[in-house]
Amino acid sequence: MFISFEGPDGSGKTTQISLLASHLKNNGWDVLTTREPGGTLIGEQVRAILAEKNNTSIRPRTEVLLFQASRAQLVEEIIRPHLSRGGILLSDRFADSTLAYQGYGHQLDLKQLYPVIEFATGGLKPDLTIFLDIDVEEGLKRRARGGDWNRLDAYEVTFHRRAYDGYLALIQAEPERWVKLDATRSIDQIHQKICDIIEKRLIVAQF
Repeated sequence: MFISFEGPDGSGKTTQISLLASHLKNNGWDVLTTREPGGTLIGEQVRAILAEKNNTSIRPRTEVLLFQASRAQLVEEIIRPHLSRGGILLSDRFADSTLAYQGYGHQLDLKQLYPVIEFATGGLKPDLTIFLDIDVEEGLKRRARGGDWNRLDAYEVTFHRRAYDGYLALIQAEPERWVKLDATRSIDQIHQKICDIIEKRLIVAQF
């Protein structure tokens, strides 16, 4: 099973992925976690370029292509091999982030983005996507407090709001794949809810 986590910056994706991975491993599942951009040696180098605060001259289309380069490497090197072995793959972001941030956020043509994403992923899509829902400004405040501020976080708030609205549009278009959870609840409450959802899906997948 391929499970991606999406949401505004600061929504707690990394924390919840770590907790879920530990829970699943303790129950005997073969679990691998990864992140976007990154997850591979090449991908992490691309991540460094994208995150660097001084790289303010990166244009939206350049940004799209850098994300796809990292994603293509991740899919071929990590995700597909693990899934082919019957494992569970948890990813901190995947292709939906490109549609939300570069598509809706930068207001690029979605019709042009879809084939680029299709090429990078080879048509791979998550079986389930968990959206951790939080107010954009609150999420950015969390990021700032955590000290992990990067070039993309520094975009104006209106950009992040457009990305958030993009997520809502994606959820509405494909509700069977998405689960939206309130990210303002306690870490333990969110974790328990995610575990309940995943365990039900895994039971169904086994039959």
